[in-house]
Amino acid sequence: MATYLDEETHYRLLNLIQENPKISQRQLAEEMGVSVGKINYCIKALVKAGQIKLNNFKHSKNKFGYVYLLTPKGIRDKTKVTLRFLEIKKRQYESIKKEIDELQKQMAAKH
Repeated sequence: MATYLDEETHYRLLNLIQENPKISQRQLAEEMGVSVGKINYCIKALVKAGQIKLNNFKHSKNKFGYVYLLTPKGIRDKTKVTLRFLEIKKRQYESIKKEIDELQKQMAAKH
């Protein structure tokens, strides 16, 4: 796991990169609702963790263009991150479901 990323950020970033390897950091930031600086930090963490690699468009007119590629390790880790993220979401769902059930009971008891 990229050690400094929370599960949701890690999950969403790997998915967005896998869906669109040519996505810019600005587009990633917009999609995720975070700053470009945070995306830059996260990309560096994923590169350091060996989960993605950057390929520069050498012959592109856009000298800042990159392709982000999931490495074989990144693909394996994405599966693990997805499973952990799913577990987190399931726990959140169960917690919210309990809270809704309690509120419904309280409202029923008042009427």
